[in-house]
Amino acid sequence: MSVSAPPKLMTTEELLAMPDDGMERWLIKGELREKYPDVDNGVPLTVRNRFHTETTALTSYHLNAWKMQQPKPRGKVHDGEVGVRLPQQPDVTVGIDVIYVDAATAARQSDESTVIVGVPTVAIEVLSPNDTTEDIKEKVDVLREAGVPHIWIANPYDQTVTVYRPGVRPQMFNADQEIVAEPHLPGFRVLVANLFE
Repeated sequence: MSVSAPPKLMTTEELLAMPDDGMERWLIKGELREKYPDVDNGVPLTVRNRFHTETTALTSYHLNAWKMQQPKPRGKVHDGEVGVRLPQQPDVTVGIDVIYVDAATAARQSDESTVIVGVPTVAIEVLSPNDTTEDIKEKVDVLREAGVPHIWIANPYDQTVTVYRPGVRPQMFNADQEIVAEPHLPGFRVLVANLFE
């Protein structure tokens, strides 16, 4: 019986040097993950549908509105599948639909890097039809391992948000409920329906 060789581990630098060819790529503990273009429909998987983009825009809007009410120095909101390099070895670099990083993390960013280095305070994934349960679970797992205090999985099709926080079971919120993000985002609250319409 032959033993297969372990996969070759990559670094974030190697990932970022790969061509920008419409392929969605990230690293999970040094292993390359790729989503191939959707050949059946003639479009790359990175093209987002209108439900996804509206939810991303509304989520960013509510986070930015909260942020602008905070004293300076403020953190930053990023959206549009921002690259995030988590402090893990082997490397973990993933794209996240919307993040909020606190002021200290924002201040540590280098002008030489195109990805956010560090742990976001809030990481939000908006489901798309091409997302698999395995992909979402893997991403949630590495975000939890890195210590992200608030992970939201927003489902624009049934208008729910599942929230993952350390030490508690995941909690699903429907359109009639509010999400709060205490103590990390003091005073932040949003009606789930407002993230989808």
